Amino acid sequence: MTPPHWEVADVIRKAGSSFFDSLTKVQQKVLKAIFCCRTAALGGHRDQCVPCGHQTISFFSCRNRHCPKCQVNARERWLKRRQQELLPVGYYHIVFSVPHDLIPLMWQNKKRLFSLLFQSAGSALLKVAADPKRLGAEIGFLCILHTWGQTLQRHPHIHCVVPGGGLSLDHSRWISSHPRFFLPVQVLSKEFRDMFLHGLEQAYRDQKLSFYGECQSLADAKAFAAFLEEQKKGWVVYAKPPFGGSEHVLQYLARYTHRVAISNHRIVSVDDSHVTFQWKDYAHNNQQRTTPLTHEDFLRRFLQHILPKGLPRIRYFGWLANRRRGRLLPLCRTLLQQDPNPPVIPENPYVPHCPRCHGEMRIIERLTASQLWKVLHGMVYALDTS
Repeated sequence: MTPPHWEVADVIRKAGSSFFDSLTKVQQKVLKAIFCCRTAALGGHRDQCVPCGHQTISFFSCRNRHCPKCQVNARERWLKRRQQELLPVGYYHIVFSVPHDLIPLMWQNKKRLFSLLFQSAGSALLKVAADPKRLGAEIGFLCILHTWGQTLQRHPHIHCVVPGGGLSLDHSRWISSHPRFFLPVQVLSKEFRDMFLHGLEQAYRDQKLSFYGECQSLADAKAFAAFLEEQKKGWVVYAKPPFGGSEHVLQYLARYTHRVAISNHRIVSVDDSHVTFQWKDYAHNNQQRTTPLTHEDFLRRFLQHILPKGLPRIRYFGWLANRRRGRLLPLCRTLLQQDPNPPVIPENPYVPHCPRCHGEMRIIERLTASQLWKVLHGMVYALDTS
């Protein structure tokens, strides 16, 4: 892929220190990591080509999960591991989202209510699938949290990728879903709504919610009860048409896992006052549009999607849950007449190649930031005097 012309780091540089000083320590830490990523500030290593001896300097990555640069390698490693779990069945993509009026309260209680969002979506799928009037099976699936829309506005939703079928409740056979239909979205929507609102009410009773600013009035019990009653409409569960079998799943997952609010490739231009980025207008046949924002407005939209420390972005449910996967995934394979212990796919680490002869490059020296500055200064001096 061609490197992007502009990056989020360029916007941070243009915004300046006055904007940086107005942020919380957590926000500052994220922006500093993105700004320093793959620069001399983080240190690096000296590489040497094995065949021809040519040397280059490479910089370290920040590895922050909100950095647009650092998610590609993490995604590839994660996808390699998921290959071991794919079954020879069709897969479904189901999206759970909440009414717009709940969003301010969720942003004031991110860790608790994002976890509740995961729990409600996962429990709704498990309950409806286990119903004998529906599929009557125990399913396994993964859920991915996204908190943004195309224009970086707040839009919390859960993407679920689900195999088309599951284990019978006594684990004696595999029950396949209809090839073009998984579960009724109206039933899923109701279960999802009821579970989320029940969890929200319980959190209020346990005094586990914070209220300030525009949500401060909800601290009153009567106001909160009225607010919950108003939230019984507008719940949406969207089931996308089923995509192909296991050979297409990894390509599909790559679009959703390890994404951040905006990729560098969507930034069209950055000048002294504004940044312009591209987005897809789903309401008008996926037309490509652009939006200009000031540096500060752009970064504030970006920063509101920082996840709380320790909150996982990907979770597993049913027989794919971590404590059950080792026992039940091989059973699923056996019932589907697939090898219960597929060969392990080795993770091939990225190996850089020489820009001169395309031979393999190897690390010969690791350098701290201060050491790296001295090396680069010496290289510049040598060029100036040559």
